[in-house]
Amino acid sequence: MLYEAIKKLVQYGIDTGLTPESERIYTTNLILDVMKEDEYEDVDCDLSNIVLEDVLGELLDEAVQKGLIEDSVTYRDLFDTRLMNCLMPRPSQIQERFWKEYEKSPQDATAYYYKLSQDSDYIRRYRIKKDRKWTVDTEYGTLDITINLSKPEKDPKAIAAAGKAKSASYPKCQLCMENEGYAGRTNHPARENHRIIPIQIQGSKWGFQ
Repeated sequence: MLYEAIKKLVQYGIDTGLTPESERIYTTNLILDVMKEDEYEDVDCDLSNIVLEDVLGELLDEAVQKGLIEDSVTYRDLFDTRLMNCLMPRPSQIQERFWKEYEKSPQDATAYYYKLSQDSDYIRRYRIKKDRKWTVDTEYGTLDITINLSKPEKDPKAIAAAGKAKSASYPKCQLCMENEGYAGRTNHPARENHRIIPIQIQGSKWGFQ
């Protein structure tokens, strides 16, 4: 079961373009390290129609059973972000690809970056689908209404742990450049699978994300 989930996660990375085929073994070993596994068997399994949420769920359940994490949304999110980082290209590779796409058109570059952010699970598509959205016609125009159901409630244990956590000033905020690759903690979300595109606006350094 564990080996099958690992194989599927690596295949997902290859299918989405996050991971090149030439890095299949390397990526497998990275995931084994995260899962604290010394052994691996290349098992036969169906690699078509891989559902990322299901594969990550299997690996997270295994991590809970092995005592690697507590079984709560906060700890599971921290851990699956670490797993996804095993599939990710280095920031410089993302930046290089972004600007190559930008030479074609800004739309191509933005589309590439948005797809990357979804494939990397930084944007959790399966949670966003739960959001409720509708429009209402008013005298001021059409009003868009959204109920955010994609952000899960924190587990009481995680809330207690965050309250006891040592106050930290790094990263300075949740959108600051230092978040790129940050492992996160109970009171700050993981950003290991996040990539930022450095840009300059009128001589000032900014990050497109």
